[in-house]
Amino acid sequence: MNDWHLYSDFRNGVSVGGAIQYVRLFTLIGVFVLLLACINFMNLSTARSEKRAKEVGIRKAIGSLRGQLIGQFFSESVLIALLSFILAIGLVVLLLPLFSEVAGKKLTIPFDRPLFWVTGLCFVFITGILAGSYPALYLSSFRPVKVLKGKFRVGKLALVPRRALVVLQFTVSVVLIIGTIAVFRQIQYVKDRPVGYSRDGLVMVPVQSDDIGKHYDALRTALQQTGLVEDMAGSASAPTNIWATNGGYSWHGKDPSFQDEFVANFVTPEFGKVTGWQVVEGRDFSRGMPTDNHPIIINETAVRYMNMKNPIGEVLTRDHGNEQYTIVGVVKDMINESPFEPVRQMIYTLNQGLIYNVSIRVEPHASMARALDAIKTAFQKYDPNEIFEYQFADQEYAKKFGDEELVGRLAGVFTTLAILISCLGLFGLSAFVAEQRTREVGIRKVLGASVFTLWRLLSREFLVLVGLSLLIGGPVASWIMYGWLNNYHYHAGLTWWIFAATAGGVIVITLLTVSWQAVKAALANPVESLRAE
Repeated sequence: MNDWHLYSDFRNGVSVGGAIQYVRLFTLIGVFVLLLACINFMNLSTARSEKRAKEVGIRKAIGSLRGQLIGQFFSESVLIALLSFILAIGLVVLLLPLFSEVAGKKLTIPFDRPLFWVTGLCFVFITGILAGSYPALYLSSFRPVKVLKGKFRVGKLALVPRRALVVLQFTVSVVLIIGTIAVFRQIQYVKDRPVGYSRDGLVMVPVQSDDIGKHYDALRTALQQTGLVEDMAGSASAPTNIWATNGGYSWHGKDPSFQDEFVANFVTPEFGKVTGWQVVEGRDFSRGMPTDNHPIIINETAVRYMNMKNPIGEVLTRDHGNEQYTIVGVVKDMINESPFEPVRQMIYTLNQGLIYNVSIRVEPHASMARALDAIKTAFQKYDPNEIFEYQFADQEYAKKFGDEELVGRLAGVFTTLAILISCLGLFGLSAFVAEQRTREVGIRKVLGASVFTLWRLLSREFLVLVGLSLLIGGPVASWIMYGWLNNYHYHAGLTWWIFAATAGGVIVITLLTVSWQAVKAALANPVESLRAE
């Protein structure tokens, strides 16, 4: 029972997952976002290497061992991670109501559980060690002789690891951006899929007792007399759900070894009028229709399923009971189940007392509040022992997108965080590079270089790094999202404009982030940078 929510999908009687895939997905994304923050710490710590070089040199000169220096730098990073953890707890307390609203769940922080604190402190320690590993090993390797003589300079090779980390940061950001766009596009693509019936003004009332079935005609007449209701229909399943399947039919041309299965719904004659389904062949049910030949209506998928060229008038024989059903009409496919899955073959049979749902079409110009009051009054008159409940068809259909929309919203939040963190890292690296090339910029400016030329010079290498991220992130995102989209039979593809929009957006963000430092360096007075030479 504890596993039902997270492991609810079964194939051939074996659990193949379910909501657990979203837990794994966002755990993985969360790890990547934390990794981006660790990369920023590494970049910014090593960018300050010249400022800490003398400290390392003096400590080594007075006898500090490299292991002691490594321990010091690790202690600093773990302390920063601990302070971040305390700040994060405060932010979570403030933002938890908003996050609960986004997630659709009432979430609480288990402060009273030791496991929560042990896990949190383990994350602090691991994050501190991971973030501090490169700075500790790099800063502790400085040679005191060169440092104290003032000959220490960070060479070009020292920038290689930082550039690699920036590429990794933006690769993750590119993957998240493409993934988020693909998720939202998939949701919109399915929302635009034809539903096959009209949801506007359609109210569904679950039937809790037999009283509604016994007084069905009287209830229908009472609702129509209010002037607020067009019509009412009863059915075994609601228009937005399917609660029954059956099989064991025979028809002309069927392979005797073929095991058939149909989705079934038992409906009153007004069901088609109330739901607004679309008849494409034959005719709809009507109260004047003779019922001795068991008329049925099938959907377009059922026509293809049974491989019928002219389905109207064809007879289906039920193997159990030898009953015969005559096809009198074909309707367009109605999406009763998941909008992400193909519509199944369906048979609509005239109701035989199986009314578990009542569908009511409210007049287009009627007040919904007044109509609901009238519907409630009528139901309580003929079914006084049950609590009146109702659902709007459009809202129930919208719930079918709940999981995917939640994925999209959370992916958007994670993507925004990833971009922000990546931009912070890029900003720090651009400041470091601008500082390292101060004298070069001063000389170029004295020789006549314009501000635009200097801006282009300092920005170009970052565009190369981002271009490399796009070349790596694009194929990775394609592979991940194709796998995700293939989980749905009805899905949108990955079009070229998704990658073009991502590339354009990332390049613009990069230029905006880098330009501040580049323009600042280009506008600096060359006298200040060259005075010491």
